[in-house]
Amino acid sequence: MALTQRLQIRQSQALVMTPQLMQAIKLLQLSNLDLAAYVEAELERNPLLERGAENEPTASSATDGVAPDSPTADAEAPAGEGAANGPTDNDSREEPLEDASLDEAAPLRSRLADMPAGYSEWAGAASGSRDGGEYDLEAFVSAERTLAEWLREQVTLAITDPAQRMIGHYLVGLVDESGYLTGDLAAAAERLGTGIAEVEAVLAILQTFDPPGICARDLAECLALQLKERNRYDPAMAALIGRLDLVARRDFAGLKKICGGSDEDLADMIAEIRRLNPKPGLAFGSAIVHPIVPDVFVRPAPDGAWLVELNSDTLPKVLLNQTYYAKVSGRTRRDTEKSYLAECLQNATWLVRALDQRARTILKVANEIVRQQDAFFARGVQHLRPLNLKTVAEAISMHESTVSRVTANKYMATSRGIFELKYFFTSAIAGAHGGEAHSAEAVRHRIRQLIDAEGVSDILSDDTIVDKLRDAGIDIARRTVAKYREAMRIPSSVQRRREKQTAVVG
Repeated sequence: MALTQRLQIRQSQALVMTPQLMQAIKLLQLSNLDLAAYVEAELERNPLLERGAENEPTASSATDGVAPDSPTADAEAPAGEGAANGPTDNDSREEPLEDASLDEAAPLRSRLADMPAGYSEWAGAASGSRDGGEYDLEAFVSAERTLAEWLREQVTLAITDPAQRMIGHYLVGLVDESGYLTGDLAAAAERLGTGIAEVEAVLAILQTFDPPGICARDLAECLALQLKERNRYDPAMAALIGRLDLVARRDFAGLKKICGGSDEDLADMIAEIRRLNPKPGLAFGSAIVHPIVPDVFVRPAPDGAWLVELNSDTLPKVLLNQTYYAKVSGRTRRDTEKSYLAECLQNATWLVRALDQRARTILKVANEIVRQQDAFFARGVQHLRPLNLKTVAEAISMHESTVSRVTANKYMATSRGIFELKYFFTSAIAGAHGGEAHSAEAVRHRIRQLIDAEGVSDILSDDTIVDKLRDAGIDIARRTVAKYREAMRIPSSVQRRREKQTAVVG
């Protein structure tokens, strides 16, 4: 068979992911913080984009937004207004005001001249004078001290030997935010080129620093250091610290055999341990925790329905300045400049429309979630319905992947708290005797309610909880109850019985 070349025309359909479409999908799944950072980067990169004012329409209503004036016109407006309402000779007005301010400040300068050096500079800054600059409150606010800084200060004061001080600073660098030493002493000794005995000697000095329990290598050592500081570390307490696993399991019989003494002595020692701080380093400055900012607000309407609104504070206010584009495009002559300007216009137009589409999609998905979970908003978590992405996607005529991206890193503020949008999507648990299915989150809530209502004499086992749930119309297996209980960090029935007995005795 001979090989020949042929020229053929074929027509086919294919889905192509353009760069704009890929960026739109990326915007859809960004959180409000990530979106704000992305928009800030675009504002710096694209000269045709500008930040909208607070009273300007948001991205959801500014698809074809045009800035009313150019930046130059905005900058010149205040000057023109002042010229129209006042005298035209501004220079003649400034001189008397400047002289008057100097005359009023003259007595103050004469008094400050007699004060110690350095004080006059501070007073000038505090009074907002021309020489001292504007009053800055941040200059008087002290920075929050971190744990590492506090330990380094103590190393400098407590250790005089240069070699030991270097070891101490190295070990301080291995202390985590909870106050525990995370590194290996043998590796530290090898890295520093010294013996492990020298490193352990320096560590012993560090463990006497404030706060008590700092630089411990595990929880037992941390508690032991604090007990030594209080002069409460006797042989019985040392035996108790050595078996913290029995303390966690409330195995008082085993602890009594190890430590000796009476039940009252054992109860006193356990109470002493509970008053200790297992993480002494957390008392110092740590990473800043950013609060959750909701993307959607849900509130009841007067007619009994629910009003779903977007949080305008999380929507970037971006406008396309077409006036500036028209001014610049009329002056461009080179092809490279025209190409760059056309690309900036295309990207700016796309970004404004993508932000608007993102806001509309979030609002549409949030409305459908509120409609599906109406009973939750009205009566609580025990009425949360089973819901999946497919149900919402079919209701709003979107793809499941789009709904999944919308619900990622988005939060809804309701009268019952702030919830992630993914919280409302839970698996279904079959109802007993062919009844209605129940949400997994609602079942977990019911399990917690049953355990919270326990008494000292009627601790519920997992089998008993299964029976009670089946009586309530929920068909669930014992292993599922155990899995939900462990996920909620609820101990077993044996441990709960010991805890309640200990609370009664105490």
